[in-house]
Amino acid sequence: MNWQARDIAPGLYLVATPLGNARDITLRALDLLAGADVLAAEDTRSLRRLMDIHGVPLSERPLVAYHDHNGDRARPRLLAALEAGQSVVYASEAGTPLISDPGFDLMRAALEAGYDCTTAPGATAAVAALTVSGLPSDRFLFAGFLPNSSGKRKKALAECVDVPATLIFYESPKRLGAMLRDAAEVLGADRAAVVCRELTKKFEERRAGTLTELAEAYLADAPRGEIVVVIDRGQGRVADQATLDAALEEALRRLSVKDAASEIARRFGVPRREAYQRAMALGEN
Repeated sequence: MNWQARDIAPGLYLVATPLGNARDITLRALDLLAGADVLAAEDTRSLRRLMDIHGVPLSERPLVAYHDHNGDRARPRLLAALEAGQSVVYASEAGTPLISDPGFDLMRAALEAGYDCTTAPGATAAVAALTVSGLPSDRFLFAGFLPNSSGKRKKALAECVDVPATLIFYESPKRLGAMLRDAAEVLGADRAAVVCRELTKKFEERRAGTLTELAEAYLADAPRGEIVVVIDRGQGRVADQATLDAALEEALRRLSVKDAASEIARRFGVPRREAYQRAMALGEN
């Protein structure tokens, strides 16, 4: 049975799509997909497949690919449709648009041009992972994807050491083991974490443990699929001098004295001046 089209007011609509299970789509999202004048998608094949499952006909309507590699070319066409008084629906490949998704520039351009913009909310992998992680959910920080290189990744992680909230990251399955290894080094080997894989899909997996345990598991056996890493908030640390010295010596092998002192000060909650003076002393030995 085909989904019946309804009249939709002109404007830009951001439509969330399921993470994996096609039945997680909302009725409002189906209304918008059926009634929009113009459809745009990060992956047009995924959207066509979703529409076919739910009996939403494309008919003669344009379906525009909009992603990181063609945004500058596709965006003027979509803005022209808005200027002509049409309704435009943009759907991410999976989850909510603008959450680690190329729709940000489109939404910003439409808002700056004065067009009506709204969202049809739905699934988001970050929130879905948080809800099944079992970690505190009253405060959380979504940090998206970390840098690819280990040095830049550690620097980004060091900025999160003292954040009093559960941390949420997206990660490539190829880099998961290395990311967890760096997180164990920077955030703490015994810090609790949960890896969520393929949420809502057939092979959904939730694996909990310390950062060290998870790093060892995924370095030995790289996973497949979409990955969300949820890490417990820091509990604060009290370290003896030997532990601080060992951490400083490791940091000095890859960072300047100033940067090494800053990282260790954040990680262990010691005064930056104290960490700097000790780093200087160790560097002279």
